[in-house]
Amino acid sequence: MTTDNMVTPELKCVYFLGIGGIGMSAIARCFNARGVSVSGYDKTPTPLTDELIAEGIPVHFEERIDLIPAHAELVVYTPAVPVGNTELIYIKEHGYTLRKRSEVLAMLVDDMKTLAIAGTHGKTSITSVVSHILKKGGFPVTAFIGGICKNYNSNFISSENSTIAVVEADEYDRSFLKLHPDIAVISAMDADHLDIYGTKETVEESYALFAANIRKGGFLIHKSGLRLPEQKDATVLTYAASGTADFHAENIRIEHANFIFDLRHPNGIIQNIVAGVPGRHNIENAIAAAAACFCCGLDEERIKTGIESYTGVKRRFDYHINTPKMVYIDDYGHHPEELRTFINSVRELYPEQKITGIFQPHLYSRTRDFADEFAKSLKLLDRVYLMDIYPARELPIEGVTSKMLLDKIELPDKKLLRREAVIDELLNDLPEVLLTLGAGDIDQLVEPIEHALKQKIHGK
Repeated sequence: MTTDNMVTPELKCVYFLGIGGIGMSAIARCFNARGVSVSGYDKTPTPLTDELIAEGIPVHFEERIDLIPAHAELVVYTPAVPVGNTELIYIKEHGYTLRKRSEVLAMLVDDMKTLAIAGTHGKTSITSVVSHILKKGGFPVTAFIGGICKNYNSNFISSENSTIAVVEADEYDRSFLKLHPDIAVISAMDADHLDIYGTKETVEESYALFAANIRKGGFLIHKSGLRLPEQKDATVLTYAASGTADFHAENIRIEHANFIFDLRHPNGIIQNIVAGVPGRHNIENAIAAAAACFCCGLDEERIKTGIESYTGVKRRFDYHINTPKMVYIDDYGHHPEELRTFINSVRELYPEQKITGIFQPHLYSRTRDFADEFAKSLKLLDRVYLMDIYPARELPIEGVTSKMLLDKIELPDKKLLRREAVIDELLNDLPEVLLTLGAGDIDQLVEPIEHALKQKIHGK
């Protein structure tokens, strides 16, 4: 443990600003599991904050300085909290020890063998499946996941006497550079978060710095084809769903709606793996996870068992209805490459059905930066509905609207759709295959859509 690490066994009280975030809540759960007094603020209640409250973590939704514990030894915050937040201002003015989420995550795993998974796409799924394979394989793992792993219904996994940490390494705000992993996975280095990085080249430079943080004698596992600097002190391994790589899939086929593949690795092959979640991209995620687990010392049998028993992450290829009459899948995809990969995987499973997608663009800047690429990906659908752009932390940008994006999509069956009109639209023309897509608050529509469609299907 580094000398400036304040996450010690003596820590008694931690307060969170923005506790409902997926990364923040995992850390809050970790402290809560350690017996630390945990509480926090968030702007709005969500199912996740409901779960935290049910687990005994007080959460409030108004800016209330009287609810900040006077004896809090540490305050954790996320950059998503505005600088004008009353509680944040008070905490800064009254001498609290304030640390960013990424700093605290690095402190928590500082003295553990650390597997860190980074990448523009796929990191949540890889982190989740690595965590599950290790846990299922009997390894004492602590995991911080950027989504809810269905096997554990949580974004935090713990084990008694844990010595291995699995963390999702978030590139936003360069926060992943706080980590010093023993095993690092890099799944993609596409341009994204250009409001932070400016150019694709700067994005790639940050990933190179992340790789340089690997501890001596460690492993760098990256998707085949990524250009990364030579590593002097780490063993480099590559992976891919197909083609040449140290770890790759062979004989991919679909049988009874299941993706099945053989996994070729440097010392042999694991045959007839039935992927726990569909999609060629999820096969690739499983291969990356398998490579990381091989580096931890797992054998073939436990890796195969782990992949086959893995049930996925919520909002990642997440089936809500799967009947002969209709299919409804929800996905977090919010980058053009993610949309393209996901829609193509759905098309492979349902080649004869009409595929309808409801997409909520996320961030004005991302919509502006990748408008042409979004249009090409959404063109892969048969019908597209666009909701208003979800702004998150951003203010509107002149000329950047969903209408601007809709005009670029070369598809005859397309329209803008207000949030309030979504369910009526779907009930008036029941889709064969429906996809909801996006990283904003479209997730709040998933349950109402599922409920309404099931009533329609079953004639109730």
